[in-house]
Amino acid sequence: MSVDLDIHVRRGRFTLEVQVTAPAGVTVIFGPSGCGKTTLLRAVAGLEPVDHGKIVIDGSDMTEQPAHRRAVGYLFQEPRLLPHLNVLGNLKFAQRMGRQVRGQSFDEVIALLELDPLLSRAPFALSGGEAQRVALGRALLSAPKCLCLDEPLSALDQGLKHRILPYLERLRARTDIPILYVTHDAAEMARLADYIVLMQAGRSVLSGPAEAILSDPAAVPYLGVRAAGTVISGQVMAPDPTTGLAVMAFDGGQLILPELSQTKGHNIRIRIPAQDIVLAREKPRGLSALNVFEGTITQLHSGQGPGVMVQFKTGGTLFLARVTQYSAQKMELAVGQTIFAIVKATGFDPAGIGT
Repeated sequence: MSVDLDIHVRRGRFTLEVQVTAPAGVTVIFGPSGCGKTTLLRAVAGLEPVDHGKIVIDGSDMTEQPAHRRAVGYLFQEPRLLPHLNVLGNLKFAQRMGRQVRGQSFDEVIALLELDPLLSRAPFALSGGEAQRVALGRALLSAPKCLCLDEPLSALDQGLKHRILPYLERLRARTDIPILYVTHDAAEMARLADYIVLMQAGRSVLSGPAEAILSDPAAVPYLGVRAAGTVISGQVMAPDPTTGLAVMAFDGGQLILPELSQTKGHNIRIRIPAQDIVLAREKPRGLSALNVFEGTITQLHSGQGPGVMVQFKTGGTLFLARVTQYSAQKMELAVGQTIFAIVKATGFDPAGIGT
């Protein structure tokens, strides 16, 4: 199942031109404010007319179909629950509006989002995070072939965001529909994205699997230096016998991490910002940092600023590090060289560790 887009929208001086295929899983739409992310989602959902092109959802051309016939679930920044119905009423209303029962059943959605304790509550009695979970459940129960999530966590504080993210990870794991997800948050993108579309000035400039895009030096001008980095997928192992710290095995070695909520055998993914990796030409000794691994430089990319992005490969995993121009020249970095990367175990942001 996929969403295939080749659309052109012109509104005054603004033009949106996007050609992209979003596969099953989470496709994150990322870019600066005003680049057309929300307009893109609204066009997919039928809320914004398209001047020309095609919107194909699950093999069916929906370009000329009205919004209510597209089978697209839409989650706005605000929950927009029906105020005269309680939570159960909002969910049942969405289920009745769905053209057919597909995907999760009512009970499965309730269990997935842990909504059972909320069913009798009125919308005004819900916290921001609870209301967004109900709104997400409502979108799922409308029998969608595609979900559009427009910055669904942007109105929540960091604590609520961290509590909602596991529900979105669970949704990604248990559904087979394309999910188009707009966010400005790098940690959200790293935790949720299977696929990334980078946008600028109304156009899709780069797209591809999340791990490839986030570690690509060519993507840094569109991601921003702080968002660029590495997403590593691996499995939790037994704790390190010397330190008692958590261990994750990945294609290229092992990482020692702070305490994890996930236990041995669980698959996790971790984000390492490019600016948090230190490089050395020779294997360092006597360091307090616990993570040192060897790699080969595959790309060097100098931008207009003072930094150089260094892509290197360890096993089957691509990493991205940022050093200054001065350091790159002093170290005489070059493609094909062996390099040693140093990452402090205490440097991992818990917000960037997901499943």
